[in-house]
Amino acid sequence: MPIGDLAPELGVLFTALAVLLLAMILPQRRHGWCAILAIAGLAVAAILAHAMAGETRLTFSGTFAIDGATAWARLLILGVTASCAALAPRWFTTDRRHGEFYAMLLLSALGAMAMAGAADLMQLVMGVLLSSVTGYVLAAYHRDWEISLEAGMKYFLMGALANGLLVIGAVLVTGMAGSTDYRQLSGSIPDDPLTLTGLVLIVTGLFFKLGAVPGHAWVPDVAEGAPVPAAAFLTVVPKIAGAVALYRLISLAPGVQTLSLLVALVAALTMTLGNLSALWQEDLRRLIGWSSVSQTGYALMAVAVAGRTPQALPALLAFMGVYAVANIVAFAAVAELRGRTARNDWAGLIRVRPGIVCALILAFLSFVGIPPLAGFLGKFALFTATLDAELGWLVVVAIANTALSLFYYLRIVGPGVFGVAPESGIATLGGMARGTLWTALALLLAASVTWRVLWSALPGTILP
Repeated sequence: MPIGDLAPELGVLFTALAVLLLAMILPQRRHGWCAILAIAGLAVAAILAHAMAGETRLTFSGTFAIDGATAWARLLILGVTASCAALAPRWFTTDRRHGEFYAMLLLSALGAMAMAGAADLMQLVMGVLLSSVTGYVLAAYHRDWEISLEAGMKYFLMGALANGLLVIGAVLVTGMAGSTDYRQLSGSIPDDPLTLTGLVLIVTGLFFKLGAVPGHAWVPDVAEGAPVPAAAFLTVVPKIAGAVALYRLISLAPGVQTLSLLVALVAALTMTLGNLSALWQEDLRRLIGWSSVSQTGYALMAVAVAGRTPQALPALLAFMGVYAVANIVAFAAVAELRGRTARNDWAGLIRVRPGIVCALILAFLSFVGIPPLAGFLGKFALFTATLDAELGWLVVVAIANTALSLFYYLRIVGPGVFGVAPESGIATLGGMARGTLWTALALLLAASVTWRVLWSALPGTILP
């Protein structure tokens, strides 16, 4: 058991413990220091993860995969978590449990990292459960707000059901195949109805982490009711980990055609339902939540063609990376204009807060996939990989949904640009939240310019 192979994960774990101890001894007004400690620990973990990039092996008796997909997932998870931690200090100024938030954030990130590198069914279950249990707390962190409590309860109830199905599926597969090790399961899982049922249950449990149909209903509630830093985290990080874990599972399953067809159908349903549900939303955060559901549908296109084209894995990682950055931009803009989430509240804001409105517009354009932004390049990669695997019908559905999504984004952008400006001044959050907004926006624009370099660095294969 080479401990050094899990150095990034251990860095996150020790930082979470240090943050928790610091929060216990600091007065509430100093809990912002916990954010600084959390970000520093995440930076160290990212350095350790980057140092391991390029290595390819299974470790800890084959239960954890160190490969290109794990490396990229680690870096994305750590980067998004640091951004969400930076959004939090001023958002939680009056919360007496402010410091504990960062410990929960780090532990949830740890569960996501464990999930992304899982090469064993028991390791996968452990990562999913750690990510889920901490996620429930993050979703309901505004304990005095009914909408936040409702979001946390819905997330918990759906998670309990989905995780139960995942565990049952793991038991069925293990019982029929005689192993939980992906290396032993690859190409040797019995081709019988009971084993296929187990695989479908595992995939269904991962659909919940991704926010895909049928486990999607928690996403808009969490996006609306969770604290903005938690909402930004929960609508991205579990998706990154779930997408990589699901891709790894689909690529080794023997009934790949059956499971691939299931994932393709779920992809089409998820993007369609997400876009249709977002059409008439009046709350910006809830709209971003339904948009997040639709983005999951696009990501599942790459998972549906896992193992059938070499472009599938790079397309998945590229798309998830661009989506993660754009999502941080969107939620950072919401945080900067704290309390203004109703669509009518954004009327004419471009005249008083032009930078924030323009940042949100660029995030929306990236979600849609308008060139030359990186969102277009990410979707183009997905469409190309799906066409290579001869799933043209899914690309047609995705293109139609992309056109449909323009409508509800314009319902926010239109009043923001052409509406009557508010007479009074607009307060902003400032601090690290403002820095996060401009940093994430700069990364989004930089990714659009340096796309060729980033694409060449993406891995094309996945273990085991």
